[in-house]
Amino acid sequence: MFFRKDYAKPGPGVDRDEPEKTGLSRLGEIFSIECVTLVKLNLLFLLSCLPVVTVPAAVFAMNRVTRMMVLDQPVTLLYHYKMAFKREWRRAYAAFFAVAAPLVLSACGVWFYLSRAIAQPLLLLPFMLCSTVLLTVLLASTYFYSLLATERSFRECLRLSLLLGAGRPLRGALAALAVYGSLVFAVLEFPISGIYLLLMGFSVPCLLGGFFVRTELKGL
Repeated sequence: MFFRKDYAKPGPGVDRDEPEKTGLSRLGEIFSIECVTLVKLNLLFLLSCLPVVTVPAAVFAMNRVTRMMVLDQPVTLLYHYKMAFKREWRRAYAAFFAVAAPLVLSACGVWFYLSRAIAQPLLLLPFMLCSTVLLTVLLASTYFYSLLATERSFRECLRLSLLLGAGRPLRGALAALAVYGSLVFAVLEFPISGIYLLLMGFSVPCLLGGFFVRTELKGL
């Protein structure tokens, strides 16, 4: 089946005594195992977004599936995606607006105040405030969706993501660059990037974002 992975099918296998791979080796291992699933996930995500109002649930479900890949958990794509999409839609919409609203408002503030700061230098103060909010939300959001895959409450996930975004910015910055940076670049290069967006432009950045923050979440 297109969306079903057969874990009973013989494969190369992994030596049980082999040490756990880390860094680029682990990332390459994930891609080698999940490359086809990532393409299917990207297509499923795009189909799920067609009604537009389902975008928050689709984003949540995609993050949930890629989080399982990062944690080396077996993924039955259609089943796990559908479970996250349908059963946790309230959590999905709350998460989407908790991230999207401050991102949009702070980005608009950055543009508005910066464009007028030349004529009125005092406007640099609200510009700095908006840019700080924008940066903090960008970094925190990369932790937020991974934390939502746990059993923690929504409020606890939000609190921890803000603390990690401010206190562990390096991993968050790498994840934000992978997720938001690659998406902005692909949109700017459209239609040249059309095939990339169709096949992997959302699922792969999502996986990379979760991969970069995974070590910071291990001890939580």
